[in-house]
Amino acid sequence: MRVIVMGCGRVGEHTSRLLAEDGHDVAVIDHDAAALARLGPDFKGRSVLGVGFDRQVLLEAGIEAADGFAATSASDNANIVAARIARHVFRVPRVVARLYDLRRAEIYRRLGLLTISSIAWGAERICELLSHAEMDPVASFGGGEVSLLCITAPPLLVGRQVKDLSVPNEISVVAITRQGRAMLPTLGTEFRAGDLIHLAVLARAMDTAESLLGLSKGA
Repeated sequence: MRVIVMGCGRVGEHTSRLLAEDGHDVAVIDHDAAALARLGPDFKGRSVLGVGFDRQVLLEAGIEAADGFAATSASDNANIVAARIARHVFRVPRVVARLYDLRRAEIYRRLGLLTISSIAWGAERICELLSHAEMDPVASFGGGEVSLLCITAPPLLVGRQVKDLSVPNEISVVAITRQGRAMLPTLGTEFRAGDLIHLAVLARAMDTAESLLGLSKGA
């Protein structure tokens, strides 16, 4: 997966390292050369000096071919502008913006823009949102500890039961929509082709859910 990280502060630097170590093609943008220098010579990604919402800088970073974009600078305004440009101008499929103001975060979340507001937890969560492309959360609860996912039943699950996808305290099948009608399943309910599965998943259990669904990690 090709990812651009705008902002090389604490969260941006850590996010970039995690993505690069996971084998993704990462480009990091920052207007401060000293911030980029902190990545060091062992960093496997690329560094781009400039303003993260400047068109030429974004093109230099490879935004036209990017699969994901994370706006992690220290400015809410810069993050929102960059995220909106990435999403609406360059049509980047996966865009995440880090925001300090929780009121703004809720407004932009309602507009369909994924947002992060926790410093300590932000980098790992951004990586999850960018990397698990087929597991797009439709809602999150609390500080993002639990996500609600909506996924069409993959071939691996057809004919199997809800209990095969349930993990106590980690993964729960909340509902199934079948032929336009929603139902509350039991552990013995069988999945059918075309089912829309609504899952509540603990953040740390995303990899487990991905494995049980038979989905490959974003690359």
